Amino acid sequence: MGISYFAINQWFAANLQPPSLKAIIPWEGFADIYRDALYHGGLLSLFMTNWYTAHLLHHTLGRASQDLPDGWQINTLSFWLHNNLDSGAFRGAQAQWDKINIPMFSVGNWSGMGLHLRGNTEAFMHAATPHKKLRMHLGSHVHPFYTEDGRQDQIRFFDHWLKDIDNGVMDEPPVKLAIRKGGDAFDWRSENEWPLARTRWTKLYLDLSQPAAEKSEISGALEVKNPAAVGSRSYAASSLGSMGSTSAAASQVMGGGIRPGMGISLETAKLSVDTEITGPIAAVLWVSSSSEDMDLFLTLRNIDPDGKDVMETGQQGLPVPVAKGWLRVSHRELDPERSLPYRPYHRHQRRLYLKPGEIVKVEVEIWPTSMVFKKGHRIRLDVQPRDGLGSSHYMHYHADYNSGAINTIYAGGDMASYLLLPVIPA
Repeated sequence: MGISYFAINQWFAANLQPPSLKAIIPWEGFADIYRDALYHGGLLSLFMTNWYTAHLLHHTLGRASQDLPDGWQINTLSFWLHNNLDSGAFRGAQAQWDKINIPMFSVGNWSGMGLHLRGNTEAFMHAATPHKKLRMHLGSHVHPFYTEDGRQDQIRFFDHWLKDIDNGVMDEPPVKLAIRKGGDAFDWRSENEWPLARTRWTKLYLDLSQPAAEKSEISGALEVKNPAAVGSRSYAASSLGSMGSTSAAASQVMGGGIRPGMGISLETAKLSVDTEITGPIAAVLWVSSSSEDMDLFLTLRNIDPDGKDVMETGQQGLPVPVAKGWLRVSHRELDPERSLPYRPYHRHQRRLYLKPGEIVKVEVEIWPTSMVFKKGHRIRLDVQPRDGLGSSHYMHYHADYNSGAINTIYAGGDMASYLLLPVIPA
């Protein structure tokens, strides 16, 4: 059992099926170092490079260097960067779901988008073991583990599997979800499966048919019907020069977010009833760029009647929006055997570069979430070329092909672009 690093390694130990390993509780731990941690939709996460650098400095310049002056002979960062496709190099640090056959209690955090969240839901969906449970909570990375509720969930699971105590834990519904109500409010709810069987998979189509209002931050609407005519919006991929990595990240953090006019934002009308979204999310978009590649950063936001964001406490303690997804367009190729309509699974085995102006269809995985959007609120989708609202701990490297590029999103007609949402009936 354990959080984070101590959760991640449970998957990789379980891959090996040691006879002494009887049960695991991976609590907020990524399960695929390539997809969950290093490369989100093919985009390099700076959290991982920063994590590596911090430990390298501690072991080279800090106290650890007194006992082992040159402890890191292997250039892990170079290994990560030179394996930017899922070529098999990371297999030892990727859960092999068909091998994980021991009792498992997978515990995730809705706020863990950018590192751990995806691994915990993927585990429940795909691990071979018939003896599995899923718990999804909210808030900071560490606190829920030490709550009395969290402790009792851990003890009851281990009591059953390690001490043969008949406490009924495996007779209860296997899924325990914190259904978020906005601003860290939530209710616990038990479910029998994930995703929920009663989900109404609902398409909200991007409508770019009307000209964008001058100086408005809203570029279009999210509608229940696909617009008859094709509309489009173009935007600059960069306004920060060619360095594009730490300089871009710093400017976004210091400036409080992405610069105005970078990307598009679309909203629903004010909701007529409370609307629960719980489950995986996907987006289908038609796109082009004047460059050879294009980065897509998607953010789902909860907008109150006054036009303000309703934020949640993130895994690192700072406010975050509802959900996020990412894709580098050259990584758009799907694995048809593993892809689902609500969870596209990209091969990441070759890059299909764009020709300037070439229009392609892409499917973007948005990490799972739960949120009740209240009556009078709006659901907002940002599609941007850089990290947007609430990304400060999980920024991404912006390659130099973004510099000077113009990107375009198309929607409507025979280029239907939409957001696929898991709406749960009241």
